[in-house]
Amino acid sequence: MKTNNPFNWKLHNNAPIVGIVRNLPLETIIGIANAYVTAGLSTIEITMNTVDAAKIITEIQSKFPNLNVGAGTVCSMEDYNEAISAGSQFIVTPIINEDVIKKAVAGGITIFPGAFTPTEAYKAWSLGASAVKIFPATQLGPTYIKDVLAPLNKIKLLPTGGVTKDNIESFFAAGATGVGMGSSLLDKQLIKNNDFNGLADHFKSIKDEIKAYL
Repeated sequence: MKTNNPFNWKLHNNAPIVGIVRNLPLETIIGIANAYVTAGLSTIEITMNTVDAAKIITEIQSKFPNLNVGAGTVCSMEDYNEAISAGSQFIVTPIINEDVIKKAVAGGITIFPGAFTPTEAYKAWSLGASAVKIFPATQLGPTYIKDVLAPLNKIKLLPTGGVTKDNIESFFAAGATGVGMGSSLLDKQLIKNNDFNGLADHFKSIKDEIKAYL
């Protein structure tokens, strides 16, 4: 089993955006990772339903030691074990799987479990989540984050789904400690054109939207 580097919270907190990479080949992800470093982003998630996900995690973690490289869409212990064996520095789930959360917490692995309701968010936090991924946040919006945090103000929330350059500032203003972003961060046209310089500029422009909260 590969030795897992610890999650670098200092790097993450300088730009608390988790980029979600799904169904892209290794060569493309290397280009994305280079753009990430250039833009000052640091936390990137490879979903486990991506072809060769484990291999990609190992390669990116090895080539980019200044990035937090983790596994997303971890739904089972099988997914978890494969991700950890690949060297994942953090785990993201779309659901609450108590066995996965407890295993990560016991192993000192940073984990962002997925939750939708206040009850689920509180449960995930009580089990030891590093932060709770509110998913899908698409229809909930920033007001939901603010409403949940009113009684549950100690929980760190990471809304994912529906976060864009236009509304990311609103999520942080509502109290989110980070966000997860997929297609709105990983611009498909720029990636299709292999325009990784343009992608780095795009990343920077999104990071600039939340500079008041960093």
